[in-house]
Amino acid sequence: MGRMLTYKDTGSIIHNLSGTTKLLYLLVWSLTCMITYDTRLLMFMFVVSLIVFKVSKADFADVAFVLKLILIFLCINLIAIYLFSPEEGVKIYNSRTQLLHIAGRYNITAQQLFYELNVALKYFTIIPIALLFILTTNPSEFAASLNKIGISYKISYAVAITLRYIPDMQRDYTIISQAQQARGIDMSKKVGLLKRMKNAAAILIPLFFSSMDRIDTITNALELRGFGKNKKRTWYSARKMQKLDWIIIFALIIFLVISILITFSDGSRFYNPFI
Repeated sequence: MGRMLTYKDTGSIIHNLSGTTKLLYLLVWSLTCMITYDTRLLMFMFVVSLIVFKVSKADFADVAFVLKLILIFLCINLIAIYLFSPEEGVKIYNSRTQLLHIAGRYNITAQQLFYELNVALKYFTIIPIALLFILTTNPSEFAASLNKIGISYKISYAVAITLRYIPDMQRDYTIISQAQQARGIDMSKKVGLLKRMKNAAAILIPLFFSSMDRIDTITNALELRGFGKNKKRTWYSARKMQKLDWIIIFALIIFLVISILITFSDGSRFYNPFI
């Protein structure tokens, strides 16, 4: 049936961290990645992301398919950036080093290539951590952590259900896809793109209705158990903050401050090697 993008406890240091710590790590990492265009900082974060992924003992095969989809989306995004704004890098870095003329206003410049390199680095920096968050965080324990930092337990529980639902969606998609292919619906590269898109609807529509049925089932189950009646609730999977959690949180604060200082050290969030 294929690999599932879901929580698996490998007993690593990352798995033993509190859900609150992992959430803060994801937020700080994402915030820094969105703010900065400093290539040196992004490269450092990219290397750290790979190291953390390795330490987690997560199986690369579990995320290979998702990474392929993201890589395709990244390529489309980079091409779109170039098509709509082929001189964006030139504007940002206030210089122009033409490497190749293609046609009309389309030229390949060192500045544009450098700008798109930074965009790609942003993807490669944040995606491993986002995927790792899903693979190493117990949904129930994460919900308890969200509630601990002041978020309503109703919202926290909704997030937990969403995380639990990811592997169910993958499983349903695989089952429906195999069933439709057994009926003769071809999703391979042998058919044209438009035909594949049309055939995809035969998978997505049943997937949508099965998802709606599951939502209705969960809603009824929660109502029968009186969910939401009380203002507070206890958590079976709550995990206490350990010494390592506090060390990492302190390190994250220092990292965020240093990153902001480095990013805006020259008055701009764009690192400019063309000066």
